[in-house]
Amino acid sequence: MKKIKYIRFFTLSVSLLFFVLHTSAQKDSTAIVPVDSNSVIIHKDARLDLLIKKQAYINDITSRNSRKTDKGFRLMIISTHNRDEAISAKAKIYMYFPELKAYLWYQSPYFRVKAGNFKDRKDAESYQRRLNTYFPKGVFIMKDIIEVKPLKGDTTIDP
Repeated sequence: MKKIKYIRFFTLSVSLLFFVLHTSAQKDSTAIVPVDSNSVIIHKDARLDLLIKKQAYINDITSRNSRKTDKGFRLMIISTHNRDEAISAKAKIYMYFPELKAYLWYQSPYFRVKAGNFKDRKDAESYQRRLNTYFPKGVFIMKDIIEVKPLKGDTTIDP
């Protein structure tokens, strides 16, 4: 029994000795010592900066062109508690008037469907008369913030 204790003690001592020697040997064999311990050196390809600038430029153009808004008019098609009725109204708009963009909003407890992006009230009135035949409960013109399509070829970025 005493032999086993001595063997365990000897094994533990030798392991500890190797661990201490190994860690001290690594400190001595370090080839590169940074001047500032808080700094990090990054090696990257210079083309990455060009790709990042190009992607930022593309993102800027697309977000500005696709999200231009202005004051205008939309047609209120339906305001109902029934979700299926609102979805069918939106589908009917796309079926009979594919040039109009339809919007479905849920404002508790109503589902509302609006259509169009009209800058002028006269344009909205002409569509209102045409839509009244498909929606006999009435179509109403409302002031709203509308989406404005960008002009073709307009890719300038304002500073």
